[in-house]
Amino acid sequence: MSPSPLKTQLEACADMDFERTEYSIGHRGACLMFPEHSKESYLAAARMGAGIIECDVGFTKDLELVCRHDQADLHTSTNILVTPLAAKCTKPFTPYNPATGAEATAECRTTDITLAEFKTLRAKMDGYNPKALTPAEYVMGTPSWRTDLYNGPTSGTIMTHKDSIALFKSLGVKMTPELKMPVVPMPFNGFTMEKFAQKIVDEYVAAGVPFSDVFPQTVNQTSIQYWLKTAPEFGKNAVLLDFGNTPSEILSAADLKQIKADGITTYAPPLWALLDKKDGKLVPSQTARDAKAAGLKLISWTLERSGVLAVSHGSWYYQTVNNLINREGDVFEVLDVLFRQVGISGLFSDWAAPVTY
Repeated sequence: MSPSPLKTQLEACADMDFERTEYSIGHRGACLMFPEHSKESYLAAARMGAGIIECDVGFTKDLELVCRHDQADLHTSTNILVTPLAAKCTKPFTPYNPATGAEATAECRTTDITLAEFKTLRAKMDGYNPKALTPAEYVMGTPSWRTDLYNGPTSGTIMTHKDSIALFKSLGVKMTPELKMPVVPMPFNGFTMEKFAQKIVDEYVAAGVPFSDVFPQTVNQTSIQYWLKTAPEFGKNAVLLDFGNTPSEILSAADLKQIKADGITTYAPPLWALLDKKDGKLVPSQTARDAKAAGLKLISWTLERSGVLAVSHGSWYYQTVNNLINREGDVFEVLDVLFRQVGISGLFSDWAAPVTY
């Protein structure tokens, strides 16, 4: 960090004992260094003080709920391509073509396999090698600023949604399942979006988890309205995600007022949408001010996904303030503005420790 009152204040905290906090949300666990949505990743997030941990919820061919970031990412986030289950993938592995430059491709979905088959897989660091000539080469594509240290055959324990609930209960953390939008046409084998949303609720009820400990997320407003209607105590904690790619795609002030009127209490845009710059300093964005004026709580995402900040300047996640992101310590300036000035209720991070600190 550059010398500043904030740096001095943070240095004074260095020898303190740190406690778990709900401001710190484990994004897919601790996937900066551990395979995402694995038991090991979840344990690491809890150890670093994450008070809430995420399971992205998809479903298998036999309609069982599992923790995967995307229904169609098994080829990059698990070892499926180097197992016999590769034969069941939607799109089989196609090697890199040196003559045309066409990248290696594959697509393996959770709906390609049953729950029993899913449980035979190992989670790995998400990534792929676009110039792979073999499946074994394809799955070795971890970005250089992450690590394969915990990518071995005894790590990457794959998790179902039920598994995540049981683990999170044992750890004493709260839970934030994300209803992921399916890539398969819905209904899928009679499984509607309503049944999908209901099954998520049912698994918390069956596990005896109070709805006050669950913060369901989704980009799909229809699913939130379903929860508000059928399980209002569950729905009132729901988080509406905003996946806008650029400032022009983020919800407007009028949109924010409308979602609040519709019963949605928490809005979660990417962190760049809450940041702006003025006189060479980070400040809250207009969207941040509009959301607060509408009476919405704010959560944001995602820290530790931009590689080396001195090189990337934060890339997409900091697109509104890239020229102010020049060193690793600038993340603490970002956190200071988000928590103290914007007033967010929590922040997703691939490595919970900085937010906890």
